[in-house]
Amino acid sequence: MLYLHDVWVNWFEGEENGYNVCHFHEWRKEDVIELLDQVPLLKVEKGMFDCLENSLDELPEQLLNEVYQKAYLRKNHERIQLDYCFIATDGIRIIAVDTIGYSVPIRKSRLIPRQEHLVYDMVECHEPKVYSFYQDKKEYHILSPNPLHMSGLTRKERQLKQLFFMALDQLQTAQNLSEIRYWYTEWAPHEYRHLQHLSFEEIWMKFYQEVQLGWTEKHEILCERLIKGQPFFEKLWDIENESKVN
Repeated sequence: MLYLHDVWVNWFEGEENGYNVCHFHEWRKEDVIELLDQVPLLKVEKGMFDCLENSLDELPEQLLNEVYQKAYLRKNHERIQLDYCFIATDGIRIIAVDTIGYSVPIRKSRLIPRQEHLVYDMVECHEPKVYSFYQDKKEYHILSPNPLHMSGLTRKERQLKQLFFMALDQLQTAQNLSEIRYWYTEWAPHEYRHLQHLSFEEIWMKFYQEVQLGWTEKHEILCERLIKGQPFFEKLWDIENESKVN
C-alpha cells in the first residue's frame, strides 16, 4: 500500500457535494488545519471517486478493511491512530477522507498543491483498484444545488448562495402569496403587473429559476434583505462577510 506523510488537511464535515470541499486557495485563516503524520493512498475508479467526493453513501467494506487503523494524526507531539482515514485519487482529482469511525465519508479535505503533485507522481504507474459499491442516484434540489449553479463562484459566493436558497426554501414552506409577490417584485420590478395573475407556486418557480445561475450584486442585496430579522441566517451572513482567505 502507498502512504503519504506529513499531510496538511482542512476538514469539511458532512458535505455531500464536492464543491463545498474547498481547495487550498480558498482555505481561511480561521479554518482548523490538522497534520496527518501518515495516511494510506488509494487509486480508485472514477465512479468510486464520485461516491467519495459527492455523497455520504456507505463505503465498501473491502476499502474500509484495507485502510483500517493505518492513518495517524499528529497533535501536540502525540501520534493518534485513526480508524478509517485515507487519500483517494482517480488520477485527476484528489480527496482526503476521514469517516471518524463510521462507514461513510463524514469529513473531507483537499490537499496543498505540493502534496497533490506528489500523489500524481506516486500513482502514475498504478492501475485503479476496483471496489464493489452501491451509490444512490444523485438528486439535486434547492438545499443541495446542482454543481452547474455553483460553477465559477468563490467560497464566499457559494456559501451566500446556499444561504439565499435556504431563505427561498423557507418562503416556499410558508406558502404566503403576498410575501412571494413582494420578494419577486424586489428581484424583478417590471414583473409586478404580471404577478397579480399568477399562483404562489408559479411565482416561486419563476423566482427560483431566475436566481439559480450565477451570483451577482443583485443576488447579494436581495439575500441580505430576505434574511433580515432572522438571527440564524444573519449569523451565517456575518460569518461569510467577516471571513478572510489565507
